[in-house]
Amino acid sequence: MSLLVQKVNHPEDLDKVFAIRKIVFVDEQNCPPELEWEHEDESIHFLATQNGQPCGACRWRKTDAGYKLERFAVLKEFRGQGVGRALIAEALSDLPENAHYIYLNSQLDAMSLYAKFGFVAEGEQFEEAGIQHFKMVKKI
Repeated sequence: MSLLVQKVNHPEDLDKVFAIRKIVFVDEQNCPPELEWEHEDESIHFLATQNGQPCGACRWRKTDAGYKLERFAVLKEFRGQGVGRALIAEALSDLPENAHYIYLNSQLDAMSLYAKFGFVAEGEQFEEAGIQHFKMVKKI
């Protein structure tokens, strides 16, 4: 099984990223589409493929606070196969060396995965797009 995560440089790959996110966030989790599509132009996107099949996506972007990892999505039939781990690892390795503050908003069931990469929950639980989240910050 060949799992590959690559930075998106072509419009057709970006279409695949958006298609995965639509299935996971809009169709499965009922996120409002207008909340799902924002900050695309300023983000660095990643596409995961397994044996050439698009199976996962994520992105990072620079914010006023630091560097935010976002929109981790893995298609249902590929979950539990290390795709999320590979996406996180690739996104983190792509950040600039001087990325001092790295954070994300995690859905509750993904927190243990992010914790493996040194992310720690901070603050109160909150709701985003109708789903409960915690902010998590990477301890360096």
